[in-house]
Amino acid sequence: METQELIKALAADTRRSGMTMARAWFLAALAAVATAAVVFFVLLGPRTDIASAAETVRFLFKFVVTIALAASAFSLLRAQSRPETGIRGLLPRLAIAPALIVAAIVVELAVTPPGTWSARLVGTNGLVCLTFIPLIGIGPLSLLLAALRHGAPSHPTLAGAMAGLTAGGIAATLYAAHCTDDSPLFVATWYTIAIAMLTLIGALGARRIVRW
Repeated sequence: METQELIKALAADTRRSGMTMARAWFLAALAAVATAAVVFFVLLGPRTDIASAAETVRFLFKFVVTIALAASAFSLLRAQSRPETGIRGLLPRLAIAPALIVAAIVVELAVTPPGTWSARLVGTNGLVCLTFIPLIGIGPLSLLLAALRHGAPSHPTLAGAMAGLTAGGIAATLYAAHCTDDSPLFVATWYTIAIAMLTLIGALGARRIVRW
């Protein structure tokens, strides 16, 4: 690049009205949740017995796990949008949701007959779960990747994976309102696979989209 062209480029960059990362992430998170909610209500909607289901611990616990996942992944995503951000101190946050579901599984196995474990794990909505969590989450993932481009991640693939994990948590939270399988065994299996799909898409997508 010629010196004069470089000077013009730098001058144009200083005149560009930039958006702070805090505002970019706030808007992205808001838009991601809104987009997921619209898709959820258009395609599925809540289960018909949600009022009675909301009185059970197993139903409500699904939201505790999925919201914990979305929140912890989003905190890592925001951190990864800054260059040279260390992640070792942040990784324990990602263990919150898995620790919760593992604890729930232990309780589930302790209080239910072994003969019912297989049926609880397989459930009745496995295919629906694998279909609609990615469908609900793909829009939020796109928005989060777009916001990530506003930053300068040193590890785009990892940041993209966190975007996919966040989108998966958001999508799973909404899908949980529709799903009639409340067993922790089912959630740990099928929700995890569906969220992993979005995580992989986010990681691969960020390698192409997020560059600085």
